[in-house]
Order: sequence, then C-alpha cells, then structure tokens
Amino acid sequence: MPHLDNIAPSAALPQGEVELVGEGLGPHGSALPSVFIGPESGHVVMARPSRLAFRVPDDATTGLVEVRSTGGTSNALPLRVARQLSSGLHPVTSPAISRSGMIYATISGPRGKQTPVSIVRVSPDGRGTPFVTGILNATGLAFSPEGDLYVTSRAEGNVYRIDGAGEPTLYAEGMGIATGTAFDAEGNLFVGDRSGTIFKIDPQRRIFVYATLEPSVSAYHLAMGADGVLFVTGPTLSSNDAIWAIDTHGSARAWYRGLGRPQGLAVSSEGDIYVCACLRGRRGLVRLTAAGQATLVLSGIQLVGVAFSPLGTTVLATNDSVYDVDLGVEGFIPQ
Repeated sequence: MPHLDNIAPSAALPQGEVELVGEGLGPHGSALPSVFIGPESGHVVMARPSRLAFRVPDDATTGLVEVRSTGGTSNALPLRVARQLSSGLHPVTSPAISRSGMIYATISGPRGKQTPVSIVRVSPDGRGTPFVTGILNATGLAFSPEGDLYVTSRAEGNVYRIDGAGEPTLYAEGMGIATGTAFDAEGNLFVGDRSGTIFKIDPQRRIFVYATLEPSVSAYHLAMGADGVLFVTGPTLSSNDAIWAIDTHGSARAWYRGLGRPQGLAVSSEGDIYVCACLRGRRGLVRLTAAGQATLVLSGIQLVGVAFSPLGTTVLATNDSVYDVDLGVEGFIPQ
C-alpha cells in the first residue's frame, strides 16, 4: 500500500515537476504507479520505493494528490496549482499590480520589432484587454507611490509614464538597454540598463548612475526592499548567479549566490525574497530568507516574473502567460 509523507513543493504551475516522499511508491513488477490530482492524471517521471516525481498536467486545478498502484491507493496530500489568467502575452520580467488588483503585463516582442499591443491589463478574474500601444519592446513595469504606471523600452532606452487611459508620455531617455524598474517610498525610480548600470531618476527627473554590476545576457530585474535596499538579479551564463543588494548609498554586494538564471523577484512583508530561478537543478519560485535559507516553494518552467497582489494572491508570469496562486504571502510596500 503506497503511503505519502510529504510533497515538495506544495504548489506548482501546470507542467511543473513535483516530488512525493513516502513508502511503496516504486513500480510493482513492470507497472509504474499512477498519480492523480483530483480527477487528472499526472505524468510520472521517476518512481522509487521512497520517492516519486511527476509532472502536473495542464488541466489540473488545486486539489488532493494521491498515488494508485496494484498495492492500493495512498493517502492524499494537498497541492496548489496556479490558475492561468491570460495567455498570448510576452512578459520578460515581473508584472505590475495596481492597488485595486489589476494586473499589467507586456507583449514585449523580439528586439526592434513593434507589437500591435505593448501592455495588457488583466482583471483578477482573468479578463484581458489591450491597454497601451506604441511602445517598442515594452519591458519593465512599476507603479509609483502615487499609483502611476511606468514602463521601460529596452530598444529605445526610454522610460514612459502611462496615464489612466493608457496613453504614454516620455519620462526619461538615455537609459541604455532599459529593463527592470522599481520605485522607493520617496518616488525615486530605479532603472536597470542590462549592460551594467543601475540608474536612479529622482522626482525632478534628474538622472544619476546609482550602481554598476556585471552585465546581464537578458535583463536586470529590480525589487525594492526594506530600508531602501534595492535587490537586483541579472542572469548571466553562470549557474551560480547572485541576487545583488544595493544600499541607499549605491554600494552593491552579492546578497545571495547559488541560483541558475534568476529573473523576476519580489519582496514579502516579512522580508523574504521570492525569485524565479533554478535552485539545485529545479526550476520555479524560490524563497530566500534573511538568513540565506533557500527553498523551492513552487515548481514551474519558463517563469520570468512574480508580484504580490493586494488581493492576497501571488501573480506569476511565464514567457507567454500570467497565472495566480494563493501562497499565503503578503507583499512588501515601500513607505
């Protein structure tokens, strides 16, 4: 009789790989055990007596996982499966979420190619509508303390402010290959030029070189933490990439090292960093504590961004879709 002791991680995107720990989980003769999430059958990728790994099917929803074999049916453990809100997008970093819970994601497109829609607005129930047009390779998104949306163009090196009707206005230019963005509580906007510079734009639109880092092969991703500490990822070709912490004087240090291709990140109200990355060969959403403890909390492929909604969910972006899932995490708000 199979028996389950643990499931890790306890949340996943469709096609994410989840591992079960217990007893009686190996093959019986030549027959592999089956895994079910509610009525949906998962694809078993590895089965041993004490461990079983499976891939979450596309149609699965949050429910109970059980293993079935010729020896019987196991006890059930809960698995939270992220819900797809919108597809046909092209986010290249984290989405931005308004105070009312509206989600904003990009259709960035190949470098130098204009897409018909630059930014899509997605409601919490999954209704997507075009919001902004005319921005070439829209990339980084961030809301100011006043609630205005800003976006970078990595092709033009510009930053645009977006009004409530979706009309863009040029806010700053000359930002290089402008990618990630973040605001602090004073209204300073930080922009990552992936060639190696973090810019600071103050509320009077004065531009400063704030810090310099290793260049990234794809983009810088920014998130503001407590005490004005700016956290930055910029994936390289290494499998030992860092999350950088930049203090209010612009001094950068490797806050955590040991991730594969870290991308979008967000800070929780408890000060933990959540980052889309590969940890010890497993891809998904990683939680990092101040003590440096790293845990994969959600399994998923092609993740590029994460944001915490004021409605209580965690919003995730892959390279073509936006999902949400309840991880019980509250986001940090600079103030």
